[in-house]
Amino acid sequence: MKNFFKYSGIALMMAMGVQTQAQEVEVNVLEIEESTESSRYMPNFRYYDQRGLDVFEPKKDKNEVFDGINVRLGGAFAIQFQGLDHENAGDIPLLTIGDNFNLPTANLDLDVHLYDGVRMHLRTYLSSRHHPEPYVKGGYIQIDKLDFISEGFMQDVMDKVRIKIGHMENNYGDMHFRRSDNAQALHNPFVGNLIMDAFTTEVGAELYYIDNGFLAMGSMTNGKLNQSVSAPHLDDPAILGTSPSYIGKIGYDNYLTDTFTQDDLRFRLTGSVYHTNESANAYLYSADRAGSRYYLVMEAEGASPASNFRSGRFNPGLRNELTAIMINPFLKYGGLEFFGTYERASGKAAAEADDRTFNQYAGELIYRFGNNENFYIGGRYNLVDGELASGEDIDISRYNLAAGWFMTRNILAKVEYVNQNYNGFPTSDILHEGSFNGLMFEAAISF
Repeated sequence: MKNFFKYSGIALMMAMGVQTQAQEVEVNVLEIEESTESSRYMPNFRYYDQRGLDVFEPKKDKNEVFDGINVRLGGAFAIQFQGLDHENAGDIPLLTIGDNFNLPTANLDLDVHLYDGVRMHLRTYLSSRHHPEPYVKGGYIQIDKLDFISEGFMQDVMDKVRIKIGHMENNYGDMHFRRSDNAQALHNPFVGNLIMDAFTTEVGAELYYIDNGFLAMGSMTNGKLNQSVSAPHLDDPAILGTSPSYIGKIGYDNYLTDTFTQDDLRFRLTGSVYHTNESANAYLYSADRAGSRYYLVMEAEGASPASNFRSGRFNPGLRNELTAIMINPFLKYGGLEFFGTYERASGKAAAEADDRTFNQYAGELIYRFGNNENFYIGGRYNLVDGELASGEDIDISRYNLAAGWFMTRNILAKVEYVNQNYNGFPTSDILHEGSFNGLMFEAAISF
């Protein structure tokens, strides 16, 4: 593989450098955590480090203890060395790219235990591909008890119910729990996210029912990524407005014990739906302002990392009417785990008379081993097919091979080989008979 030893040496230096910096962070966090028992405790919470692996919606903590406001300050840092090549056969020449480091990214997380059964979360992107300056990603209030009304109020109900309200990452599908969220890359065994990357942040509320492994969630949002009271459509019926979006999820997640080996088989299966009847611009597949991990692939001369921040991804362009479903199976037995995605998105843009449909398939097979499963190897296959607005039937396929090492529960070094191919695009499209492939190295810290 081209320049393999050079890349491996660079990756090792990255890992050693990150470990040197992060060990100090780890020690400081442990010193803080060990200062008081309460400072280690954040109920109904998913850790950002290795403890958060394979965690989806946080479980209900029925034995929650509140002894005053508790503030947890967290963060994440990530940097990649990129060694990718790309090519196409279309009419538009590609930008010349080389092997080098990408812009490091950083997150700041604030989680606060405000009251018995009430938690707040806020994430700020300190630096991202799209915005080198800090900006707020989103946040929410999570309510697992109603004791702020009166002690024990509706306790029998709230033992199984959760409420989330905010301008937040909406809970459509399970893949968003495993994807990289800007610098928060520790829970993603690979470097890149899916080709059709479903992720959006809208103002809304989610209502959960959680009981003995069963999960049901219903949500309504205002359908907007960028919040504004401007409503020009009220003056001009030809202009599209934005109606509410509706999100639903049902699923089951539990363990079955193998009595012969004493290993636990974990089985999770969820189905989700996202629907918006009318939108000036539906952002489900274009809302991630943090950007893709594959910098400047399949981009034309003059492209910049900030302006062309979605390189390597695909947006089906279903801007104004959209219904999407996602089904996710997850199995874990010992160190072996499988995570799958089937997604179907249908809708259209305002100028289109008929709906178009895109399908996405993805499967990840990961094997974790070593003390505390601190090493892993894995592979992922991802395929997207559907019809462009211009009428062509296209498909995009990608396979990834990856390996990773958790040097501590807060530090991860990983390497990935990626190969992505584009088929069916017209000659006037820069993606015509396009492909990119090569190695990615990533070092990530989360605490």
